[in-house]
Amino acid sequence: MKKLCFLALVVVGLLFNACGSKEASLKDYKDASLSIEERVEALLPLLSLEEKVAQMRIFHANIGVKHDENGKLKLSEKVIKKLKLGIAGIKNPGEHVDAITAAKLNNELQKYIIEHNRWGIPALFVTESYNGVDATGCTKFGRPMTSAASFNPELVQRQWDVVGREARLRGMHMCHSPEADLVRDPRFGRMSEAFGEDTYLTTQMVKNAVIGVQGNYEGLGNGTHIGAVTKHFAAYGQVLGGSNFAAIEISPRTLIDEIYPPFEAAVKEAKTLGIMASHGDINGVASHGNPELLTGVLRDQWGFEGYVVSDSNDIARLHYFMNVAETPEDAAQMGLEAGIDIDLYAEDSYAYLPEMVKKNPELEKLIDRSVRRVLRTKFILGLFDNPYINIEDVEKGNRAESSLELAKESDLESIILLKNEANTLPLDAKKTTKIALLGPLVTENTKAMFESVAGDNIKFVAEKGFHLTDETGGEPKLLPRDGRALDKLVSIARSSNVVVLFMGGDEFTSKEAFFTHALGDRATIDPVGPQDELIERIKALGRPVIVVLKHRRTLSINAIAEHADAILDTWDLSEFGDESTARIIFGEVSPSGKSPVTIPRSIGQIPFHYSMKEINYKKEYLFLGKGPLFPFGHGLNYGDFEYSDISISKGEITPDTELEVSVKVTNNGSMKAKEVVQMYIKDEIGSVTRPDKELKGFQKIEFDAGESKTVSFKITPQMLEFTRLDMQKGLEAGDYTVMLGTSSKDYLETKFKLVK
Repeated sequence: MKKLCFLALVVVGLLFNACGSKEASLKDYKDASLSIEERVEALLPLLSLEEKVAQMRIFHANIGVKHDENGKLKLSEKVIKKLKLGIAGIKNPGEHVDAITAAKLNNELQKYIIEHNRWGIPALFVTESYNGVDATGCTKFGRPMTSAASFNPELVQRQWDVVGREARLRGMHMCHSPEADLVRDPRFGRMSEAFGEDTYLTTQMVKNAVIGVQGNYEGLGNGTHIGAVTKHFAAYGQVLGGSNFAAIEISPRTLIDEIYPPFEAAVKEAKTLGIMASHGDINGVASHGNPELLTGVLRDQWGFEGYVVSDSNDIARLHYFMNVAETPEDAAQMGLEAGIDIDLYAEDSYAYLPEMVKKNPELEKLIDRSVRRVLRTKFILGLFDNPYINIEDVEKGNRAESSLELAKESDLESIILLKNEANTLPLDAKKTTKIALLGPLVTENTKAMFESVAGDNIKFVAEKGFHLTDETGGEPKLLPRDGRALDKLVSIARSSNVVVLFMGGDEFTSKEAFFTHALGDRATIDPVGPQDELIERIKALGRPVIVVLKHRRTLSINAIAEHADAILDTWDLSEFGDESTARIIFGEVSPSGKSPVTIPRSIGQIPFHYSMKEINYKKEYLFLGKGPLFPFGHGLNYGDFEYSDISISKGEITPDTELEVSVKVTNNGSMKAKEVVQMYIKDEIGSVTRPDKELKGFQKIEFDAGESKTVSFKITPQMLEFTRLDMQKGLEAGDYTVMLGTSSKDYLETKFKLVK
């Protein structure tokens, strides 16, 4: 009997110790004085397998997260079921309501999630950013390609700082942006989501976007900013034919030297919290099942410590679309082994992991690896200690006056003056009495915005005339030519002193081609509809014709370039875009944007970026003009800049030294203006064929009328590294040419040698 009592006491003691251990662990992971790693390791063992897998999944709020008619949180049965075990995150909760309503909704949603999973683990709420935060009631900035045209990384950082602040005020925590892809094929409908064709420019922009949105990393834990998920790793913009979901064929050397650097900078220099894998493959290896890419390069080489998330449903697509996995379970295992930590949206991928572990227990080690990364992110963001938004802060911080002014400033620095025949611009408001604002890209606010800038001396008449498509969301259709509409536009133009034509493309002629029921890529890049006919007819009237080009992909604007007296390339500006354009037209500010892409004459010239190998330029095409319509880096202004006196500090550089190259720049014009001084370097002889030239530096500098400045750049050995014949990245001795100028085609040059 005594023996039985002793055994009973032992059992009770063991149970007490087990409970005590669990309570100690519970206390540990909630103890803010511990390191993040200690808190993660305290929490992870408490989770069941099913709870771990829940921390590896994100669903979209559109399956049932909303407010009811009384403004209270309403969840669908499907969502309630998903949240019982906790969740990694939810995409876009509150995206269609104003900031205060969204903050209240997300506070309620977070409270529900914390209270309805065993360990009180908060969720990540995730957004995106293409024109600022992709949600109702936020400051609307220009798209990334528009920002790239500013050639001003500091301005981009300030812009994304606002994005990070406004997103956090809504209760968001992560952003599936920015894009670090290079875009060199204008057939691709997502072109304007990225920062252009050039490696160096994109690297500077992406790095500063990540720093901005994350509040220089310090804004994450103090609750003022959100984490970046830099995407799409890797080479997504290089899809064949510019067709979304198509294969990607790219040389390993190009991948290392041109595609990787923006991602590497986002990881090493900007500390991006997340990475999203690419829809595509790379030379036959699907990115979502590529351990060499997602673990070997990203983590082992670059030291990335954040989480990797799939693009929409792409782990499952390893089976049913990419056809590289025999079963859905095989696809899940491929993604897990490759290094994807979170499955975005799919119900037929990581959802199978609990059952898969029963057959293969070793998989739980990989699951633990991913869950650590997700929990670590939540601790970095401070969500265990401060998961809610202070509603009083939202009204003060969202759409602050400083943010709206920044949107205008960004516009003014991003507008590109492509052409200005006979100094058509700026217009003299005192000499102009009636201006026609015409064309398919005129908006309901265009006239009012121009009037707000020009005042009462000028009469404006605005007429859209025709639409470019039927504006069906999934698959827009072209409309038949409307002769009456064209006649009306010409008639209005005839009675005006000056015509401003708003032309190009819109969100229906260039957009993401989603997996099903959507098209957004194009087989040609000519302007759609009767736009060429419109400018030809109006030009024949003899009036000055100014074209405001709005678009989301590069267009072959041959007729526009021929007939317009002036062209302002605005890409896709902020909510104040037409006001900013008017300020440029009337000379309040000189344009200072530069083209972040090469503008071709024809789709037949593709591929056609400025930094192609020199041998690509040997031959032109029959019956087509020579070279691009406008080169990379091109952009005029109201100054009259002269470059002279290029000099270099010495004629040789070694692996341990640097050079300095300088040029004198003078504004011979009568107006203050900003100029982007660009530095390109050409490797004259290499063990492999080398680019014709590569952008290696730029400075945007303001000059008073008549002012001269000496602009200097450092040349470092790192700028000269490339992947050599032996596939090792390094230096090669030889001759180099350095070019300083106003574009990739207009510059002064000097030479130096690399001596090893």
